[in-house]
Amino acid sequence: MSDAVVSDRGAARWTRGHPWIFRSDVLGGPAGPGLVVVRDSRGRYLGRALWSPASEIRLRLLEPRDRPVDRGWWTARLRECAARREGIDATAWRLVHAEGDGLPALVVDRYDRWLVAQFLSAGLEEVREVVLDALEEVAGPAGILLRNDVPVRRREGLPEEVVLARGSVPHRVEVREGGVRFLAAPWDGQKTGAFLDQRENRLLAGALVPSGGTALDCFAYHGSFALHLAGRAAAVTALDVSAAALERGREHAALNGLGNIEWVEADAFEQLRAWERAGRRFDVVVVDPPAFAKGKAAVAAATRGYHEVNLRAMRLLAPGGALVTASCSFHLGRDRFLGMLASAAADSGRRLRLDRILGQAADHPELLTVPETGYLKGAVLRAAEPD
Repeated sequence: MSDAVVSDRGAARWTRGHPWIFRSDVLGGPAGPGLVVVRDSRGRYLGRALWSPASEIRLRLLEPRDRPVDRGWWTARLRECAARREGIDATAWRLVHAEGDGLPALVVDRYDRWLVAQFLSAGLEEVREVVLDALEEVAGPAGILLRNDVPVRRREGLPEEVVLARGSVPHRVEVREGGVRFLAAPWDGQKTGAFLDQRENRLLAGALVPSGGTALDCFAYHGSFALHLAGRAAAVTALDVSAAALERGREHAALNGLGNIEWVEADAFEQLRAWERAGRRFDVVVVDPPAFAKGKAAVAAATRGYHEVNLRAMRLLAPGGALVTASCSFHLGRDRFLGMLASAAADSGRRLRLDRILGQAADHPELLTVPETGYLKGAVLRAAEPD
């Protein structure tokens, strides 16, 4: 195994709990990607890591101890990941959350009997077959699909591609989340086939609806929140700009025998203003938009967008109603998100109580020393009853 040598500053990042070492702190390394032994400038052993010579992130720490990173190592780590997911009330969940599980650049989601994985670094790509063997041993899937169609691979000098790696994987998989069923799309759906990081927040939103109440799911997409809301509500409105997404939502409603969801195709910003003017009110409103900020340069404009849609949603709450709101924009930090909500509440003319702070589902662990592992933030706000 080849060696890579890093500066004292690079070594200090590992000491502080972050697994990445950047190009500027690498003093030397092999020409090709793969597993390497990492040493400091005095030759002292620091660990074993994934090496990506074309990437700004040159090294990703796997093992700080002086021990082999072989199939047995991968199998043991994957078993630990699986054990941390025991008890999840669903048939779809994230088995490996990359750096959050100590396995940088590796994402693995389970959809019933199938796995969908992403190999996000050149170093990890070099040990692909070993990792796949370990996944088969630990999870026993009917098939493994690689959804390596993500832009981050370009920065590693890797192709964007969707590849069937083992067995067979269907294009649609029926999965269960609590009492709700929906169809995941491993080959061509968002992320690896579905949005799994909001599972616990969807279950919570469903429980917030008063029996016989009304609910609104903004940016409904395939209706994941709407399906949970419909379990207790008399009527749910699912709003999205995409006709194709709403059609999939209707399929999901039929799959669950739900006839109390109205599917509305419209721009959320315009429709919320129209409903406000018409005096519409809902007992629960969910605001779960796509990422408005794709990069740091977009944060200011994104914050204005989040402010506007949350302001309109706040004004649609019935007295005592709950707003479940979230942002998946990594570059919009939690403090700025909460500050935006405070500003929107002040502008709304409503008194709103912060009931709880929301985050990612437990199978998407966020490490305090690795901020990149956390991107989803949210809150539940409660409209005060009239005096």
